[in-house]
Amino acid sequence: MTSYPIKVLMAFAESFTTPEDFIPWLSTNNYTELSALSEAIRGNVEAFHWLLNNGYPHLAALDSAIDNKKEALDWLKNNNYEVLSVFAQACNEKKEAIEWLSEHHLDIFNYIAKKVNYFRNNQYFNIYKRKF
Repeated sequence: MTSYPIKVLMAFAESFTTPEDFIPWLSTNNYTELSALSEAIRGNVEAFHWLLNNGYPHLAALDSAIDNKKEALDWLKNNNYEVLSVFAQACNEKKEAIEWLSEHHLDIFNYIAKKVNYFRNNQYFNIYKRKF
């Protein structure tokens, strides 16, 4: 995710506070995978499957890792997605992960993690959400 322009990452972050504005913007501007990731984090199983079936298994794993699925976090680590694995941990307020992102000048990911956290902490979750 580090290759996305900062404007796109900001739009992704804002998709957790005003999805009606930013999820369509991401799709319209050819960042469908980030739109789908935002929807998957929100519990949309179809979006999760879209990620898996369209060449973004790392983003599907990220969604599951954010949901504290150890297998998904291990998959990210074992497949050289270090930033995504640390980001998933930052989304779960792991101090070491937040510090790592800051030390590596990836503060935008801490900003996104805060947005994801706020969304997750203020929502009701579907207990039937898929497993990774």
